[in-house]
Amino acid sequence: MKLKVVLLSVIMTVALNAGDMIVKSSKNSVDKTVQKIENILKKKGITLFAIVDYRKGAKSVGTDMTDAKLVIFGNPKLGTKIMQRDIRAGIELPMKVLVYRDFDGNTKIGYKEPKDIAKGYNLAGCGTLAKLSGAVDMITTKAGM
Repeated sequence: MKLKVVLLSVIMTVALNAGDMIVKSSKNSVDKTVQKIENILKKKGITLFAIVDYRKGAKSVGTDMTDAKLVIFGNPKLGTKIMQRDIRAGIELPMKVLVYRDFDGNTKIGYKEPKDIAKGYNLAGCGTLAKLSGAVDMITTKAGM
């Protein structure tokens, strides 16, 4: 039974990709999911650069939108290795995770696959991207539990 759940989870993650974005479900609210991401980052010693609250921004100009927050974080050890290979990859860093409530009221966690950064830059065979990919996958999976 556990294998079926894991396989279904993997299939759903792949099926829910929006373009190059990986989208996962969270059983938590947007705020709680973001808080869990913050806690994981702190525990792992990963730098939290900013949290952008899009709904708050919309309200500041007299409009409204669904709850959505962008979490911007990174690990200078990994990011520096990537940028030493191709400084232009810096436009892709630090990592960004979008936590939002979809039109059905479900909380989602979306991010671009870090390994895809190699496509536009001189990063073929960069093992650091695989490490980064694993880290973001772990962070987003734990935050959604």
